[in-house]
Amino acid sequence: MTRVVVVGDLMTDAVARARYPLARASDTPAVVTMHGGGSGANIASWLAVEGSEVAFIGRRGADITGRNRDMELMGYGVDARLVMDPERPTGTCVVLVTHKGERTMLSDPGANAALSPEDLPRDLFAQGGHLHLSGYTLINEGSREAGLAALEMAGRAGMTVSVDCASSAPLERTGAEPFLEWTQNAKLLFANADQAKVLTGRDDPAAAAKVLTAWFPQVVIKLNDEGSLWYSNSRSEPVRAPAESVERVVDGTGAGDAFTAGFLPAWLEGKPPAEALAAGNRLAAKAIAHLGARPRL
Repeated sequence: MTRVVVVGDLMTDAVARARYPLARASDTPAVVTMHGGGSGANIASWLAVEGSEVAFIGRRGADITGRNRDMELMGYGVDARLVMDPERPTGTCVVLVTHKGERTMLSDPGANAALSPEDLPRDLFAQGGHLHLSGYTLINEGSREAGLAALEMAGRAGMTVSVDCASSAPLERTGAEPFLEWTQNAKLLFANADQAKVLTGRDDPAAAAKVLTAWFPQVVIKLNDEGSLWYSNSRSEPVRAPAESVERVVDGTGAGDAFTAGFLPAWLEGKPPAEALAAGNRLAAKAIAHLGARPRL
């Protein structure tokens, strides 16, 4: 089994799920719950629960919230390598979920913004392993050097590398050209349709994926209720897999992270792209059926 090393963000998600359409400038009844979050930590959690050997590298505050997040990761079976920041709090994200399941996020990275190259445990970067780097680590200026250092260390160790695009709005603020330059040595890119459009200017996900194979040998595009697709620079047509049916969408938070965690093990085992896509779609369907971005224990 290939050990997966995830470098990324650790957050607490304050999820407010509205019971009715939002009443602007007034009150809307909601269910408010607190959950472990952060794209990188979510991916590591789903990987561990599904049986992968996984280590997570991140940064937390010297607060009760950070301690709770640390213990949660260990509870999932993640080898959590968290550096405690003496000044910054553990990151927090306010997730507003409409009555239809649509999300808007307000993020304070907190300690994540101070992740440094010195925080990266050298023993985890070894031949035969796989690095997955959260795009948030590169998009955030404070942690960018750590992300670039992780990519360099993985390359020197002969590890395979995958990268995700984080979120479309901060990706657009950062710019497509810098992001593509930083990540071009990765073997696999994960994006959704909006992120792929930011990087390529193409509205059609398949066309965007084809463009992106100029930088990445393989590209996966997540298409929400239309499933997902995989494109390789050695193929003329993409491979597609339909989404799994879900009786009720409760919360889409973390669905993309769950997809990544479903896809990676099958891909690392050399299974056909359609099988890896189906595995990703299966975990994404599990994620949207309950509140919060992490697996249920």
